[in-house]
Amino acid sequence: VQLQASGGGLVQPGGSLTLSCAVSGSLVSVDTMGWYRQAPGKERELVARIFLQTGTTAYSASVKGRFTISRDGANNMLYLEMKRLKVEDTADYYCNVNGLSGYWGQGTLVTVSS
Repeated sequence: VQLQASGGGLVQPGGSLTLSCAVSGSLVSVDTMGWYRQAPGKERELVARIFLQTGTTAYSASVKGRFTISRDGANNMLYLEMKRLKVEDTADYYCNVNGLSGYWGQGTLVTVSS
């Protein structure tokens, strides 16, 4: 499985940004798809994930209500819509399948700053 993330950039506090991740390869063994982030000096943390069989989504407390994860199965795309961005959302964002021991895309940097 290969993942290619895009869509990062500079945005002002309160703004919005949508990240995209193109997924290729066999998804037969994929149970979850998600987004993680890692801020400078901090550990990588799970932001949001979606369970492929049920479509159920889950979010970290810090982004719940502001971020939305979605998937376009027909085009093998994963998205993260981010609204009401805060300075503390600044991080490298990584798309992922099957959790920490799964597959990773390269990071895309999101900078929230005025």
